[in-house]
Amino acid sequence: MKPIPPLTALRCFEAVARLGGVTQAARELHVTHSAVSQQIKVLEESMGVALFVREARGLRLTEEGRFYALEIRAALRDITQATRRAQARPHESELVIATLPSFAQHWLVPRLASFRHAHPYYRVRLLTSLQIEDLRQGVSDVGIRMGQGHWPDVAQQKLFDDEMVVVAAPHFALAPHGRFPVSAEDVIACPLISSPDAPWAPWCQAAGVAEPDAEAVVLSSNDSNIVLGAVLLGQGVALERRSLVAHALARGELVQITEIRVPYRYPYWLVWQQRETLDARQAHFAQWIEGQVDAYLRDSGSPLSIAAT
Repeated sequence: MKPIPPLTALRCFEAVARLGGVTQAARELHVTHSAVSQQIKVLEESMGVALFVREARGLRLTEEGRFYALEIRAALRDITQATRRAQARPHESELVIATLPSFAQHWLVPRLASFRHAHPYYRVRLLTSLQIEDLRQGVSDVGIRMGQGHWPDVAQQKLFDDEMVVVAAPHFALAPHGRFPVSAEDVIACPLISSPDAPWAPWCQAAGVAEPDAEAVVLSSNDSNIVLGAVLLGQGVALERRSLVAHALARGELVQITEIRVPYRYPYWLVWQQRETLDARQAHFAQWIEGQVDAYLRDSGSPLSIAAT
């Protein structure tokens, strides 16, 4: 078996094949024209295969060279991605948590000071995205997800079930009367700020009122941070998860309209890469967040819902 060709030669070959010339490749790689030509020669001699045809107007890929270039390009991309993942992996003193932006901002971040107080030797890094992170890449230590659970190759512990409540800013006024909405009928008459995962039908059924017309929704966003930002500005009312509005309700920044609340369809889960045992960082965070969930559910009057699966 012949040894793997030098990486420098492979990079030069891929650049020439992609850019169509030695001059362009030399410019991209910040080396001389002769250096690139020499590396192509070294590669062809080490492989015993002609990768280019030399013509008066420059180099032209052979059929073998064309197929080889496609495979080398993919291999170099894999090496680049593997290197970035290795660089992004947490250090021993760093705890990396992947979760949704809205949950991070409104539920997790307000409580993280107590985790840092209990475990001052950890630095916390939050990776927030609306997309589910692949824990197998090893970039994060733990994740907090919404869903029905049962993700493949992922260990998971249910944290809690959420519920939906209607909220508005205290300065919001129901037009044309200039008063704050207080009833379910008032809510449906308001401009509504909505998100795709918060349908009004269950709440309206529980309240005994008709569903709002489509025209009642003045703003819709797939990010609850946007929804709550608009509500705080007094632009309308919203049906949102209690987990996201609990702190704002406690501070008086939002007001819950009516006591009517309905279950949210997706529980929260703590997840981590499947392995036999938790490492220290994961175990410390799991223990801490279980206590935080317990306290949150007691304060909100909801039944405790923590169960390992």
